[in-house]
Amino acid sequence: MIADLRHRLVLEERVSVADGGGGATESWTELATVWAAMHPKSGQEREAADRLGTRATTDITIRYRGDVTTDMRFRHGGRHFNIRAVQDADGRRRWLKCTCEEGGAS
Repeated sequence: MIADLRHRLVLEERVSVADGGGGATESWTELATVWAAMHPKSGQEREAADRLGTRATTDITIRYRGDVTTDMRFRHGGRHFNIRAVQDADGRRRWLKCTCEEGGAS
């Protein structure tokens, strides 16, 4: 498994930033840089708002961290992977498997 951790990804979390006018905007901040294994699972087309789009699902496995949630995403270069599910891959808190959907700002 360790040999598969060949991708360097940035783990980002969503933050709310006050806009000075009583509101807030959402932004992303870097939480950590991690080594990861990336395994594309599927891709499918979908229709939304009369436009055809695609959705690619990727499993990303990293060393176990207890702070990863579905409100976070991974960044790999210019690509973003929104975390949709998080699970302890072997039940022993060694590996964390995140099912991710590639896309913009979630």
